[in-house]
Amino acid sequence: MKLNFLKRKLKALYRNVLDLSLQPYFRELREERRLAEKVSPATKAALIELFGKYQRLPKAELPGLEKTGLRVFSQFEEDGKLLYIFALLDIFRGSFLDLGSGDGINSNCANLALNFGWSGVFVDGSEQNVERGRRFYESHPDAWAYPPRFVEAMITAENINEIAGRARVPIDVDLLSIDIDGNDYWVWKALDVVRPKVVIIETHVEFGFKSIVVPYDKDYVYPGRHPDYHGASPVAMAKMAKEKGYRLVGSNDYGFNTIYVKNGLAEDVLPEVTVESIMDHPRNVERMKRFEAIADWDYLTV
Repeated sequence: MKLNFLKRKLKALYRNVLDLSLQPYFRELREERRLAEKVSPATKAALIELFGKYQRLPKAELPGLEKTGLRVFSQFEEDGKLLYIFALLDIFRGSFLDLGSGDGINSNCANLALNFGWSGVFVDGSEQNVERGRRFYESHPDAWAYPPRFVEAMITAENINEIAGRARVPIDVDLLSIDIDGNDYWVWKALDVVRPKVVIIETHVEFGFKSIVVPYDKDYVYPGRHPDYHGASPVAMAKMAKEKGYRLVGSNDYGFNTIYVKNGLAEDVLPEVTVESIMDHPRNVERMKRFEAIADWDYLTV
């Protein structure tokens, strides 16, 4: 009886050890399957059909940017909104510059690169992210023949134009995505060697409707002194965008990833919207309360 009990214990222990040793393998397998679904023939066909549908719709029947969100690779629903914008701009296969891209997989540009054949440049400060992204795209069946370029660099207002120039980013690049958790405002303000048609950039809804920016610090690394003390308010970003010749057309549903289109492009179907209209999610009421902890810190009013 004791022998049977010992056998059962040993079998249970063996199964536990086996499960633990195989867990990384199964996680990797699940991730590969998840990524494969995002670029399957069915996914590509559905996205291309949606692109064409937007182009065929009469102006009066267009759904409006706020109703077009969907997630393929993006963190939230930015993929769908960018698809809608580029359908209305009649840009099926374009170019991008992604600043703060991570590994380029969970990115605002990955869906365009893998499902629509866009070319572009991913820039990130992490060597690990860059190497992982480079391996992914160079071995991916939808990108290996002409994979996006990866640049490892800590992005600052001082070096952004050199980075874009050395990476041979087209002057009229179609999409600029900025998400560097810090100096986003200052980097876009300094960038003048390219004139993107569309810009998606992170703002700080915690600052509410104040027109403020955290002072520039070229050495800033998130989270810095406080995880909420960085960046610019949506109001400040929209003002700077207007100075550069862009209009606010929308954002992700939570209002912090703001989207701008260059003036003169598709103004009849992608009209300017107010900051108030993109900040109406109930989540933002709670987020704005977080400003109290840093309200007395240094800011620039713009």
